[in-house]
Amino acid sequence: MNQPDRAPEPGTEIVPATATSPEEVGRTVAALTADDLAPGGRRRILGRLAGEIRGRGVGRLFRPGAALRWVADLVTDVAPHVPVRDRETLRRHFPGLDDTELAERLIRNAARATAGVGAAGGGVAAVEWVATPTLLSAPVLLATETVAVVAIEIKLIGELHEIYGRPITGTVTERAVRLVEAWSGRRGVNPLVPGVGVAAVLGTTTRKELQKSLMKRFGRNLTSLGPMLTGAAVAGYLNRRATLQVGESVHKDLRGQALTTPDRPALGD
Repeated sequence: MNQPDRAPEPGTEIVPATATSPEEVGRTVAALTADDLAPGGRRRILGRLAGEIRGRGVGRLFRPGAALRWVADLVTDVAPHVPVRDRETLRRHFPGLDDTELAERLIRNAARATAGVGAAGGGVAAVEWVATPTLLSAPVLLATETVAVVAIEIKLIGELHEIYGRPITGTVTERAVRLVEAWSGRRGVNPLVPGVGVAAVLGTTTRKELQKSLMKRFGRNLTSLGPMLTGAAVAGYLNRRATLQVGESVHKDLRGQALTTPDRPALGD
């Protein structure tokens, strides 16, 4: 006798695939970057993002080489929509902290957020073990978690620049491109390099660097496919560790730049 499918845990339901614009996907990703997002809310938004990604011509995700190009394109599409708080907003949200203390707080918060994405991704993956397998494919889950984690880290990089009085300037597209480049290279934005356009991300050197970084994330996020909570726990741990490394690397770079131009106003001034 066939056993009926178990209902998915509340908050892990996968939103059906729908055709979506980059702006809609960007808004969903932006919601995932919030510091204070509750676990249930993060699972729901991640499920919605998975549905949106499935609606974006997901067939290429089943071919490894094309998958990296596809995700790289998606990252550049959503990067302009990632919310970066300016210096004044950060001062209001975290009063009484100096530059270093605030940077460390943001790094910890981002690491907690990406760990939450890993745990939520593991929870969403668990649906595959208890519900209809056609709801979500492994490549879609990998792409969903990877894009979410990259967005959180891009936001962190932008806000670290704000802390040190080095906001990333230019048009929305130019700022997004610089953030993607900084994420790919694990470094701060060089203020001496003039603004660039989307073509820079699509150029050979930058694209290879981005795809190489994304490949590492794909491998790490495979842990989300582990059975039930094992995958969630491991994915959360690895995401947290990787985000700490990104944040500390960029923070170190920005502190080095600050030492060479000490005339910048202090955060508490």
